[in-house]
Amino acid sequence: MSHDKQTLDQLKIQRPTTQPRSNVAGRLGWALVVLAVLAVAIWFFLRPKAVEVRTAIAQAVKTEGPRTLLNASGYVTARRQATVSSKATGRVLDVLVEEGLKVEEGQVLAHIDASNVEASLNLARAQLESARSGLGETKANLDLAEKALLRTQKIADVQGVSLADVDRAFADAAMLRARLARQDADLKVANEQVSIWKQQLDDTIIRAPFTGVVISKNAQPGEMISPMSSGGFTRTGICTVVDMSSLEVEVDVNESYINRVSAGQPVAVTLDSYPDWRIPSKVIAIIPTADRQKATVRVRVGFEALDPRILPDMGLKVAFQGAMEARTQPAHFISVPKSAVRRIDGKDIVWLVRDDRIERRAVTVDSTLGDQVSLAAGLDGGERIVVEGPENLNEGAKVTEIKT
Repeated sequence: MSHDKQTLDQLKIQRPTTQPRSNVAGRLGWALVVLAVLAVAIWFFLRPKAVEVRTAIAQAVKTEGPRTLLNASGYVTARRQATVSSKATGRVLDVLVEEGLKVEEGQVLAHIDASNVEASLNLARAQLESARSGLGETKANLDLAEKALLRTQKIADVQGVSLADVDRAFADAAMLRARLARQDADLKVANEQVSIWKQQLDDTIIRAPFTGVVISKNAQPGEMISPMSSGGFTRTGICTVVDMSSLEVEVDVNESYINRVSAGQPVAVTLDSYPDWRIPSKVIAIIPTADRQKATVRVRVGFEALDPRILPDMGLKVAFQGAMEARTQPAHFISVPKSAVRRIDGKDIVWLVRDDRIERRAVTVDSTLGDQVSLAAGLDGGERIVVEGPENLNEGAKVTEIKT
């Protein structure tokens, strides 16, 4: 019985001695402090950082000019431009022009080898002289035959010469008249042949078709040139000449907006090379056909005055303007960089910076010219706006400005 009691005592659970309450509270306090420090550290490393953006000032601009109805882009073109070639195939002897040289109408540009043409011309001239000599001989024989015929007729009336002699005299005179007529025609043919070879000799001298400027030199001495492309190394032109007085603008306008364009309408042209230079121009004509592939209509625009800085094939932008509106005060619009306007949810917006935080503002775009956008509503001018920054900006986000 004592043995069972000892066994039961060994099976008893030994419970830990209860610790003082003050010691437990201290450990809980230290745990809370550690958690707080960890929370602060996590917040410090994971807190949202300021976004770096580049900003600019929205400019309020006054204008008393006409309102822009439509913007488009195009190129400077020349109405008179020609690649000058020869009428016949031949070897180039010399080229007397270089790029940038101004030439007058009829000025000699190059010479083509004319040795074969000169030989043919000399032969034609010799044939002409031979025809002239034969014609003189026939005239002399005809004069003699007509005199013989006259004598035979007189003798026949007095002494009774046979009719055979009279007929023979008539035949000789008629034959010589026919030979004279044929030789006279041959003389005209020979003369025309000489004129043809003279023209072909003149064609070996290539001249400027009109006054202009040489913009490209396409052939060199020793090369073959032909009016038609025959493959190989045969050139089809000596040089390209442009009439600088015929420069104009060619622009494609979307057919949906062609109703805003009319003949004689004022246009402001801005060359890509000179973005601050607005060139007064006007619409010359609207080409009465549309391009079904691009859905555009071609419009010709003429410069009010030409300038040496305007060159063929230069890129440009045009602003089709409306009539001057009657205003008691100058009109105002807000000009901002094109990169500042963004399209979100089908609306045009800009991001404003206030107190180092960004604010979203809806705007109304009036027109675009080059890298600047004119706003009709949304800003008053003087605001700092974001022109460069991340795409995923959020309202109220903190930013760091880089001012331009």
